[in-house]
Amino acid sequence: MAEQVLRTLMRTTDIVVAGLFSPAAVAAVGLADIYGRLPLWLGLGIGDGAIALSSQDTGSGDEANRNEAVTQALVLGLIAAVPFVVFGLVGSYWALEILGAERETVRLGGLYLAVIMISAPAFHVTMIAARAIQGTGDTRTPMYVNAGANALNIVLTVCLALGVGPFPDLSIVGIAVATAFSDLLAAATFLAVIHSPRSELAFVRPRRFVIAKQLIVISAPRVSEGITELVAEFPFNAILLAFGTEVNAAYHIGRRVYQQVSSPLARGYGVAANIISGQSLGQGKPDDAFFDGLAAAALAVVTVGGLGAVLFVGAEWIVLAFTRDPETIDYAVDFARAYAVSTVLIACYVVLAGSLRGGSESRPPFVAKVTGALFFFLGITYVFGVHFGYGVVAAYVAIVADFAWRNVVVGGVYLRRNWLERGASMMRERGSASGDE
Repeated sequence: MAEQVLRTLMRTTDIVVAGLFSPAAVAAVGLADIYGRLPLWLGLGIGDGAIALSSQDTGSGDEANRNEAVTQALVLGLIAAVPFVVFGLVGSYWALEILGAERETVRLGGLYLAVIMISAPAFHVTMIAARAIQGTGDTRTPMYVNAGANALNIVLTVCLALGVGPFPDLSIVGIAVATAFSDLLAAATFLAVIHSPRSELAFVRPRRFVIAKQLIVISAPRVSEGITELVAEFPFNAILLAFGTEVNAAYHIGRRVYQQVSSPLARGYGVAANIISGQSLGQGKPDDAFFDGLAAAALAVVTVGGLGAVLFVGAEWIVLAFTRDPETIDYAVDFARAYAVSTVLIACYVVLAGSLRGGSESRPPFVAKVTGALFFFLGITYVFGVHFGYGVVAAYVAIVADFAWRNVVVGGVYLRRNWLERGASMMRERGSASGDE
């Protein structure tokens, strides 16, 4: 959770600093972040494969399979980052233009996006290595590494964007450069940690195709979730831009408020549930894995829900940290409150999805996101917001309805328990099940 707080604080700083320039700058960072979340989801997807296999093989004591899974996951992450580098070099401005953004937003966002995409390989290494280490039960080392990198990122963001002291005034580009440099430093540190003799993990020469296949099978639905989110964000942001640049900026501010205040706890519980469920399955204890996921979900609902209540009440004061534009503030408060209402739903969904992934079952969260994005997130916003003329109010409702539906899908799969057998079956396939030679 501490790691997630620092990571989201870094992203929040980006929005706050952008808000010092103009609503167009906030919209530029927010719109560029839509594309920036694609390498994020791909890194998370491969990282989910790494953490699932790492936790299961830690539970079963199969160090050889664990080391090969970690090595192959990092190689896959580097290969998968190459298209993003190319995209950053040739397509960043076009990517903003097709969303219908204003000229200044395209100029600022295109520069920001190009730098972020070029640093995708380092970002993937950071995401995957951190999750591989977490799978062994060591969640402190990733926190220490990312804490240092993110703290540096925050300082560099302020210095490079605003030209503090001897640093050049790079505006929005400075925010991106700070992020890229910090990701590069974190990636190098994680590789050094895994290579060191003090680490439980080690790099090996990849030899077993079955492990690569399982990494892809587990990762593909998670990556597809990211593609779904990206596809959904295009028309959603286009609709909000049609309502006004201030409305679009307000959405990104309201979303960032939620991500900073309550999202880190939900993600932390989700990672913990993934690790514990995977290790319990590795030890041959499916009943423990099932119970642990439910217990983590209950704890998440209580604690994250409490923060959601604080967020709802204090939305007006929190939003003022991002912008002073009166019209943007009004909309941002409402978006923040929509996410505040959703916090309980988001917490439960993230934890149950994490437990399923600990059992190598990553398909239900993908189905939940696809159907939720199509019929609720986009469907309600367009039908009621545009067709029936309710405007931005429909977007507030759509956010809550989307996460409510995701819980229905993922909760139903979780309670049927089939995911426990899927995890055990994949362990047997690669020879990691308890008692296998």
